[in-house]
Amino acid sequence: MIPSVLPTYSRAPMNFVKGEGIWLIEADGRRFLDLGSGIAVNVLGHANPELTAALTKQAETLWHVSNLYNISQQQELADRLTEATFADTVFFTNSGTEAMELAVKMARKYWYDKGEDRSEIVAFGGAFHGRSSAAIAASGAEKMVKGFGPLLPGFTQVPFGDHDATRAAITGKTAAVIIEPVQGEGGIIPIPDQCLKGLRDLCDETGALLIFDEVQCGVGRTGRLFAHEWSGVTPDIMMVAKGIGGGFPLGAVLATENAASGMTLGTHGSTYGGNPLACAVGNAVMKIVADDAFLAEVNRKAGAFRQRLEGLVAAHPDVFEAVRGQGLMLGLKCKAPNAEVVKAGYSNELIVVPAADNVVRLLPPLNISDEEIAEAVRRLDAAAAAVEAG
Repeated sequence: MIPSVLPTYSRAPMNFVKGEGIWLIEADGRRFLDLGSGIAVNVLGHANPELTAALTKQAETLWHVSNLYNISQQQELADRLTEATFADTVFFTNSGTEAMELAVKMARKYWYDKGEDRSEIVAFGGAFHGRSSAAIAASGAEKMVKGFGPLLPGFTQVPFGDHDATRAAITGKTAAVIIEPVQGEGGIIPIPDQCLKGLRDLCDETGALLIFDEVQCGVGRTGRLFAHEWSGVTPDIMMVAKGIGGGFPLGAVLATENAASGMTLGTHGSTYGGNPLACAVGNAVMKIVADDAFLAEVNRKAGAFRQRLEGLVAAHPDVFEAVRGQGLMLGLKCKAPNAEVVKAGYSNELIVVPAADNVVRLLPPLNISDEEIAEAVRRLDAAAAAVEAG
């Protein structure tokens, strides 16, 4: 008999009932140190007092009115995002997957309005852009698309890191190129700055729009507000979600005025997107995370964490191979099966998240303390020892 919750997840045997900062408390009272942050969502930890206060205040005032009317919290958040980024305009969604759908629509509508037959989207091997029809078509990976055909047409995949293949794939039919500045699900793989610069140059040369998927790597995760800032280049369209809501469902598509020019009255909509509750929390997140001093602390703590992780790799050469990533978006490339490391973490009351390429993701809250970093590494060390012991 099928369970009442559709069984599409392989769930770990834990039931968390409370969260406090970096800690998750199980129903049986055990306290788990959370290096997953709900897969890079809880950028300020669980039950953050400032986010809780913002949500509570808004909940006591107004929950929902729909986008048929002006929403002041949405306008405030859009202004914050446009002032802090390349973008001129923002559309709010409920998730990264919804942001992906709009980014594709926006790119294709841009060329349609210009009277040009350019609808193809170029994506990269190992990418993850969500699980909607457009997102899995962009990925092209068998595990994503098997059984869900016919796929949405117009997507081309290029092997990751193959510059010649990328240049060949971008043609006069290409509407846009989409890439994660740091691949998350693909195994915590930062795209080198020179590659992002080269891609920007190639898009400028061919006219294709450049879309950055910063759903996982954005909102302070790499030590800048958005990961692409390290490269000095900007996209035409950017997808944001996860961290922007700090745990409350919120996403956004940011765009230049030019790239968004096709999205006129009635071309897109969302019942819940940009609702007062979500935007109140998003504003509270931005007030904290967009601060230069806060981001400087993220970089300092990231350096300290990475140094300790390098020592961990050296101490367990049969379990770990290398540290990769940027800021507090880190990965441990494993020699032992990453599933064993994740399971050993559970036994040591530690939460880490698996990724492709046999990687374990470490995505702590951005306000993790030095003491919590030390404790996290201690528990990772114990988990590694358990893997070695078999």
